[in-house]
Amino acid sequence: MPCLLVIILLAFPRLVLVLMFLLSTYLQRAYHDLLIPILGFIFLPLTTIVYAWLTNNHMALEGINLLYLILAVIIDVGGLGGGESHRRRRL
Repeated sequence: MPCLLVIILLAFPRLVLVLMFLLSTYLQRAYHDLLIPILGFIFLPLTTIVYAWLTNNHMALEGINLLYLILAVIIDVGGLGGGESHRRRRL
């Protein structure tokens, strides 16, 4: 079951963010205003979720936890830049 949740999280991070916002106070405890989760929804949804997870579990941003956050940023940014490489190949 946890593997299925991770697959859903990676496949649909924006949907997970909306559900987290509507059905729990998880994001409100991690981010005390609404601006950062909205920007995270638009630009870096997986990073927003990972940071909220780290903050809510009172984990320090060092060591393996920092690696989780960096990996989330790489996955988010990689998804944004993938369209550019396909566009260049078509020309």
